[in-house]
Amino acid sequence: MNLGQFILMRHELLLTIAAVFVLIAELAINEKAKSKIIPIALGVFALVTLIGFIPAEPGVLFGGSFQSSPLTSFMKNVLNLAVLIIFLQSEGWLKKPENLDKVSEYFILTIATLIGMNFMISSGDFLSFYVGLETATIPIAGLAAFDKLKSRSAEAGIKLILSSALSSGILLFGLSMIYGATGSIYFTDIAQNLSATPLVILGFIFFVAGMGFKISLVPFHFWTADVYEGAPITVTSYLSVVSKGAAAFTFSIILFRVFNAVFDQWQHLIYVLAVMTMTIANLFALRQDNIKRFLAFSSIAQAGFILLGILGAGELGMTAVVYFVLIYVFTNLGAFGVATSVYNASGIETISGYNGLYKTNPKLSLLMTLSLFSLAGIPPVAGFFGKFFLFTSAAGRGYYILVLIAVLNATISLYYYLRIVKAMFIDQNDQPVPLFRSSPMMRASLIICLAGIFLVGFVSGIFEYIRDLSHLFFN
Repeated sequence: MNLGQFILMRHELLLTIAAVFVLIAELAINEKAKSKIIPIALGVFALVTLIGFIPAEPGVLFGGSFQSSPLTSFMKNVLNLAVLIIFLQSEGWLKKPENLDKVSEYFILTIATLIGMNFMISSGDFLSFYVGLETATIPIAGLAAFDKLKSRSAEAGIKLILSSALSSGILLFGLSMIYGATGSIYFTDIAQNLSATPLVILGFIFFVAGMGFKISLVPFHFWTADVYEGAPITVTSYLSVVSKGAAAFTFSIILFRVFNAVFDQWQHLIYVLAVMTMTIANLFALRQDNIKRFLAFSSIAQAGFILLGILGAGELGMTAVVYFVLIYVFTNLGAFGVATSVYNASGIETISGYNGLYKTNPKLSLLMTLSLFSLAGIPPVAGFFGKFFLFTSAAGRGYYILVLIAVLNATISLYYYLRIVKAMFIDQNDQPVPLFRSSPMMRASLIICLAGIFLVGFVSGIFEYIRDLSHLFFN
């Protein structure tokens, strides 16, 4: 191995350098000027994000444990872009007096989880996959418990770490069965020796159950709403978008690369999970008033739609999953950005608290409406195109009934998304959220989200580019 080969790990190495840079800034800056770390960290991470888009040749490292391809690099760039938007949205929250002494910890923990997610995406065997999974999971528990003065934040951290420990044990048990049946932990070797034996099927069920916790699939979703509600709102957006997106990417890669030989067996399990996840999450979302719990069940429902792309299999299925997650980044972070702005200005976290928001803050109300319409899949915003290609990939495999169920669930979701729109534009409020102006960094993040909600859907070249990357991945 020569030094040039480490360019294959440029995302992970750059993120490590960024974390070290933030640590040095923490040591060098005076205690009374900790707020200066925020623009420094943002500048460094923005540079890392830009460098990540520089094309690089595919290759493998460490005997196949680390694999890089144009598609995996694009997935990492999507996650980097999402984290950059979240960092921009976090500025106002981090500048609060109770958080100023923990600014560097927030950035370092977030970058550490992102490094783990990158290793998950590039893993070539189940050992490196599991190490990446735990590297991504453990710091997230610290982020969930970041508001140390609030008991519900500590509760969120405890619930997250306990559920993660349980899911990791289940996942490892499944992987041990797969190793016992195939005699290898390497993806290529397993794919060559895999057959639909009872041990393999049972191991796969445990593997899906373990990953179901990470993606918040029903019935492995019980931790999600409580953790989302208790965690700081910027951490909730990270869990909803980046953590879920990385898990969806990794799950898709492993299913297509490792378990494709037993597709006829696992398609039925994924089918049932998709129906349960979409339907139950939508029914629970109807009952929510807390905006974070509402968005939690919304994100669970979106995970059910992602499973349609996984069932689509092949190039179109992978393309639909990656394209949908890209759209989901802009859409969901747009909604979370508005929720974060409102919370920073007024402390309101309930849907009823948004009554009359349009009269005092019309621009934020319009952006929230566009984000919710995109989540619901209403044309012409990008969410419509994302769901369309997911439905197309599933229909291409003959899952017409599943597509019909998904369309019905999308219709149900429209009702509860419109509840927030109704609250902002129609419902009266004697004391609405007063007029306020978001910080420049928050406004920049919202502009990025607004641009993404329209451009990713209308610029057909983006979908074509992802399809070309998927073609290279499968060939």
